[in-house]
Amino acid sequence: MASQRPAKTGPQSKPTAKTTPRKGKHTSRRPAKRRPKKKRSVWVRILQWTLISLLLVVVAGFVGFAILYASTPLPDPNADFRTNTSFVYYNDGKSTLGSYQIQNRQSISYAKMSPYVVNAVIAAENRTFWSDPGISIPGMIRAGLAALRGEEVTGASTITQQYIKVLYLTQEKTLTRKLHEIVLAAKIGQDLPKQQIIEDYLNTVYFGRGAYGIEAASQAYFVDDKKKPRAQSDLTVAEAVALTCIINNPSLLDPSKGEKNAADLLERYQYTLNGMVEMNKAGTLVGMRFTEADRAAIYNQLPESILVKPKVDSKLGGPKGFLLNMVETELKAAGYSEEKIRGGGLRVVTTFDQKAQAAAVKAVQTQTEAMAGGSKKKAAELHGALASVDNETGGVLALYGGPDFVENSRNWATTKRPTGSTFKPYALTAALRNGLTLQDRFNGNSFTPPGSKKQVRNAGNRRYGQITLQQATTNSVNSAYVDLVLHIPDGPAEVISAANDAGVPTGPGWNENAVIALGGGEISPVDQALGYSTFANGGVRHTAHVVKEVQDAQGNVIYTGPEESTQALEEDVANDVTYALTKVASDGTGYRAAQLGYPVAGKTGTYYNSNINSTQAVWFVGFTKQVTTSVMFVKGDAGTADLGGTFGSGYPTSTWLDYMRVAMDGKERIAFDPPTRRVSTMKPKPKPTNTQSATPDVEPDPDESATPDPEDPSTDPGESTPPAPPSSPAASPASTP
Repeated sequence: MASQRPAKTGPQSKPTAKTTPRKGKHTSRRPAKRRPKKKRSVWVRILQWTLISLLLVVVAGFVGFAILYASTPLPDPNADFRTNTSFVYYNDGKSTLGSYQIQNRQSISYAKMSPYVVNAVIAAENRTFWSDPGISIPGMIRAGLAALRGEEVTGASTITQQYIKVLYLTQEKTLTRKLHEIVLAAKIGQDLPKQQIIEDYLNTVYFGRGAYGIEAASQAYFVDDKKKPRAQSDLTVAEAVALTCIINNPSLLDPSKGEKNAADLLERYQYTLNGMVEMNKAGTLVGMRFTEADRAAIYNQLPESILVKPKVDSKLGGPKGFLLNMVETELKAAGYSEEKIRGGGLRVVTTFDQKAQAAAVKAVQTQTEAMAGGSKKKAAELHGALASVDNETGGVLALYGGPDFVENSRNWATTKRPTGSTFKPYALTAALRNGLTLQDRFNGNSFTPPGSKKQVRNAGNRRYGQITLQQATTNSVNSAYVDLVLHIPDGPAEVISAANDAGVPTGPGWNENAVIALGGGEISPVDQALGYSTFANGGVRHTAHVVKEVQDAQGNVIYTGPEESTQALEEDVANDVTYALTKVASDGTGYRAAQLGYPVAGKTGTYYNSNINSTQAVWFVGFTKQVTTSVMFVKGDAGTADLGGTFGSGYPTSTWLDYMRVAMDGKERIAFDPPTRRVSTMKPKPKPTNTQSATPDVEPDPDESATPDPEDPSTDPGESTPPAPPSSPAASPASTP
């Protein structure tokens, strides 16, 4: 039997490692070498953990939202939503001054809503309305990012969210309110049909002009050929689009309020028309078609019918309309929307004093009638204005801007007009600040200032010689005041600075030349009252305001008027100006004011434009320690017509006196602080380096350098004789702004 041999192995079968001979019973082997594992990149690990974290946050967010969704019931609609008239009160907080329009709301069903209106509002506000769940995910993200940045939480709300905010929530812009809005919108989006949501939205949203809902809005913005309000079902496509666009911001998009508003509305109108074309292509328009050709026919301009100015709310009739309008304007400046003011159920307490306000109306209207000699036609051409300020707070106690806000909404108490010599106290302030005193002497004769071709003259060409600054103030001497400005380094700029510091904003005609002291520059009666109030306060300036406080529908104080004060003028300077003005009221052109029986300081002003031989404004501004009151009269539609032989010492001073007798009734008689015994640092007047440091080479416009000042007793018969009855035209001819 043949023996078997082991098969030969080829090269490929050779062992790859040496074997170790056995030692004894056991065999030891060297372990095989392993390749080292590659380490994962740090960035890969960061990315993995970031994704895991985000996933956890998303899951937690969904869980949290689900819990919040399940636990949040739909609340009752805001209790004050349908009874939210805002009322305005006098400063006692009890007597009603007026109210803003009660909600004008006329609800209609979805079936009666014009398809133009429905499609336009969806194109303007929420183009995915028919398909979205009632909330906007991009909007939620933007709100979250805004909150993280500490910004106001706004933006990208769906129509459902907007409806929720109006009907159930407050208007505050916080993340908490936004989150609540989103949850409620998601619930509503699931529980209510879309047609019901759009119906409710269009019946509740604010359109401006006091109108809530589409039907009331249509009637507020559109009238037919017979001036009767039009229903929303009668609107054209262009009218429906223009009207629904106003929802975005009623106070800024009402085209009747100015060209800027109209231009902004046109931009949004075109955006909406573009959206309607897109929706038409996508098949999401309901009940209508809207092609590119339809868009082109109405794209370039707003419909003329929406540009018609609305009738003024009859609640604003009479003199009180000016007060209510000022209150609304001030609240808007403080950040309140028109919707909140007119429909927020606010309780607004003003600074107006009921008794003083009645006295202001009576005083101005009585003196206006006297000026007109009993003629209603002449009286209609005259415009009297009065503004009275509480010196302690800056609150406006009384204001007369005109006889009827509805008939003519121009407020003459806030209208700037040339001030005549009532501007001189600001030049006096600048002089005292620069080291001059009331006893320094200046040129009281007619003269031609350096660099000017015009002679400065006094009333009746009267020559006073070298007179003290006190005498120049008492007798309102033009030439001495121009000479005074020339003695102050950079005099015109110093005068302007003094006026600004007192609280008077720079206005038209404030030319930087030496004759600025004579009052060619324009100031409103409200601003003049505030400026003189700073003198009465020893240089402390307040902010003129008409709103004392605002309460919400629950009685919480949500706003208070400005309370800050500033030591704007040096106390000794203000006291010396006040002292000088007491002499005007006792011995000078404003002597009638002394009949009040209180310590009084003040200044008359007559602006006479010599270029056209016309007296265009007459003033008296005076104050006690507690109250400052400014009175102005002008004439004509623009307030620039000739008042004839009327002076500030006449009707304006008489009006001031009639009013102040009531405003000061029962108040303590408080003396002004004594003047400062200052030492003059008067130096020879500097040589002008250019024409503006003195007076211009060309005639100022208007030019007071050649303007007689009729306040001087030598030219005003009412000032050189014993006081006549306040209403006597012979003793006090005047006119209104």
